[in-house]
Formats: sequence, structure tokens, C-alpha cells
Amino acid sequence: MTCLEQHTICVDMGTTNTRVWLLCADQIVASAKQANGVRVSASEGSTGKIIAVLQEMILEVSSHGGDGHQPSAIAAAGMITSSLGLSEIPHVTGPAGLSELAGAAQWHNFREISNLPFLLVPGIRIATENNSTIDVMRGEETMCLGLVASGLMELPGFVLNFGSHWKAIEVDSRGRICSSVTSLSGELIDAVRNQTVLASSLPQQFPAELVWNWVERGMHEARRTSLPQTLFRIRLLELDKEGSEAERLAFLVGAFVATDLDTLIARRIFGNKQIVLNGHHAIVECWRRAFEQKSMKTSMLSAEDTERAFLKGLQQIIEEVRR
Repeated sequence: MTCLEQHTICVDMGTTNTRVWLLCADQIVASAKQANGVRVSASEGSTGKIIAVLQEMILEVSSHGGDGHQPSAIAAAGMITSSLGLSEIPHVTGPAGLSELAGAAQWHNFREISNLPFLLVPGIRIATENNSTIDVMRGEETMCLGLVASGLMELPGFVLNFGSHWKAIEVDSRGRICSSVTSLSGELIDAVRNQTVLASSLPQQFPAELVWNWVERGMHEARRTSLPQTLFRIRLLELDKEGSEAERLAFLVGAFVATDLDTLIARRIFGNKQIVLNGHHAIVECWRRAFEQKSMKTSMLSAEDTERAFLKGLQQIIEEVRR
């Protein structure tokens, strides 16, 4: 093996979080995480903050590795390759898998961050026959490659990823991402909790578990009325001193789950394909139970599964680029 093959820094920058790892082959030597992503570029109108974050995190994992684990390159995927990141890399049009992503990956230098070269991995764009954009992703495609390579999902299948955005991603029998659907539900839940009149009705910290019967109440209310009306219902629950803050949050999440789930099921996209759920445990568990009510089986990824899949996918891309 060359030094590049043995020691690599991997970066996953999302909307709200950034993770950095130092790998020796497929072993994690050091890792770091910060609650800073490209959202700060959008709010500040500058990439200065994410540059500083990356510089700090890369130095941290490199220092932890010591002289025996000095990397030769940095590989990065996610929103870092968007217009809000370090350099915008055009999406690859799906269906797309390993060869398409590796073929479109680009080497760049960012001396203000590190003297190491950066390999930037593009996202995937789903389009109609007349080339109108249906959906886009950055980062999830790398995780999906790793899920297949690690044997964590069957083909063909779906990955439902619940982060700042909620995505339903279809992977075909050849391991290519062929379709996806995205909602802003993750960001909207965060905005409702922090930026609306409902902030006083809801807990400041997101709990590890959500009270299921209150999730069901929120689902029922959203199906009976509408999402906006259901959200205002949370304010009325507080005025009536009904439910705790945590229970009202479960009600809120249930409203979004029902809205997105019913839309996906109405499109008849799942068939008998495997459905893999990934994201915050409390949100994933709500979706698992909601699917169970529809007599649809799912599997859930642990945080370790997700980390392993992303790194595996990124390593596959690196190796394909070297060839």
C-alpha cells in the first residue's frame, strides 16, 4: 500500500454538523465533530467560519494521530461540495453509483485549511426525461454506497435518512441511486421549536425518546386537518395545560411523520423492497412504528452503522479514483 492508501482524512460536512476522521486503512485513528455546517455560510454570507472549523478539526485529528499516522490526502463529501461549501462540484445525474461518482470527483487545494490535497465527491441529481430537477443530494449517496458494500442493505431497496432534510432514496439492483424524494421536515421541526410562538410550548433539548401515544395523536390530527392547523394546536394544548413539553414535541413530530409518510405511500414507491431507516433514534423509532402500523417491515441503522457506511463509501470512491 502507498501512504495515500494507508492514511486519509475523511470529512462529512452537512447543513448543521461536520465530522472528520483520520483513517489508517479502514481503522479509525481519531475523529472529531462540531455543530457547525454550511448553514453558517448561508447565514453569514461567507465561508470563513467553515474554513476555520475545518482547519481546526483537521489539525485536531492529525495531531492525535501523531508521527505514525500522517495522512497524505483529504477526502470530503456532503454539503462541502455545494455552493455554500468550499467549492461547488456539479451533481452527477442519476441513476448513478460508484463509477459515476468517482469519475466526477475533483482534486482541489485549499492551502488556508491544509497543505494536503482535497478530493471532493459530488452529489447526485435526479431529473425527469426533459432534464427538470426532481431531487438532489450531497452526502447520502456516499453513505448508500457504503451500506451496500457493508452488507447493511439488500438490493434493490430504500434508505430513509432523517437529518436536517428527510430523504427517501431508492437504490436499484446494480447499487445505483435511481430516485429520491426530499422534504424539509427536519429543518422545519427545528424552526418551529426555536423560531415560532410554539417555542414556549416545547422543550429546549430534543429527548432521546418520544412518547408514542402523543406521536399518534399528532399523526391523527395532521390527517384530520392539515399540518399548519396541527402545529397551532400545540399552542392550544399549552394554553389548556394539556401534556408536558416533551409530549407536545412528540405531537409535533407525529404531525410531520404522518404528512411525509402518507405522501410517500400514496406514490406507491416502496413495493416489497427493503426499507432502511437512519437518523436520530427518536425520529427513526417513530417512523419504524408508523411503518409497522401499515404492516411494512423496516430495519434501523445504529450510529456506528451509519459512520461505518459513510467511511466505507468514501473509501470506495477514493480507491476507484486511484485506479
